[in-house]
Amino acid sequence: MALSNTKAVFRYNIQDVWNIVTSLEKYQWRSDLSKIDTISETQFIEYTKDGYATTFTVTAFEPLKRWEFDMENSNMKGHWTGIFASKGEETEIDFTEDVTTKKMIMKPFIKAFLKKQQGLYINDLKTELERIYG
Repeated sequence: MALSNTKAVFRYNIQDVWNIVTSLEKYQWRSDLSKIDTISETQFIEYTKDGYATTFTVTAFEPLKRWEFDMENSNMKGHWTGIFASKGEETEIDFTEDVTTKKMIMKPFIKAFLKKQQGLYINDLKTELERIYG
């Protein structure tokens, strides 16, 4: 099991941040994805630029507060929790991933991989917020 957490504060209101993060239709800001297929109200599949699929099942959805889901692919399974908090005109996000690898060879690398992915996600989100809202 690997646990990885990242926090960030953006100078944008919570509604704007929430809308970008939770949209399954407008994902093009994510530099690591080629597409997202929505299966149902609670399930979707993300595909990397290389076509690698990960299935997500939403387990909690509290608008402007919390989004959680289980995730699984051929290499790992785990849970993601996203907490959103309004700080005046700013928004604080607190994202945690709890992942178990399915392949022993990946175990030593999973925490570093998660940190890298979280950093990329935060940078992509910041870029998109700046692009839309200045």
